[in-house]
Amino acid sequence: MGVTTDPLADMLTGIRNALKAQHPKVDLPASRVKAEVARVLKEEGFISAFKVIDEKARKGKTLRVYLKYAKSKQSPITGLKKVSKSGRRIYRGSKELKLVYGGLGISIVTTSQGIMTGRSARKKGIGGEVICEVW
Repeated sequence: MGVTTDPLADMLTGIRNALKAQHPKVDLPASRVKAEVARVLKEEGFISAFKVIDEKARKGKTLRVYLKYAKSKQSPITGLKKVSKSGRRIYRGSKELKLVYGGLGISIVTTSQGIMTGRSARKKGIGGEVICEVW
């Protein structure tokens, strides 16, 4: 991959493409924010696992995301949507964080207390930047 303006959008696209091709895992350039997003996806049951691999041969670390499929080869992820874009950031107060797909999906929000689901941020009464929605 070349130089990207929105690494998180590239992460979501990488996951989306790997799911379409039904790959068991996808390797992406790692960052702390991406690892946190992967942590939330794992906690919410959208992926089976992830790990950050420090490969000395290549510069930088790799985030390996292990995708999850049901017996019917269906993924729990039916959609991934980037909400905040580099040109247009979307911030929401705790009361404005809405449900995604009637509560079946999640929004991932970056707050002053770290990256968490919109539901957790609402409970804690804090708002933040809505990074993406997953359903």
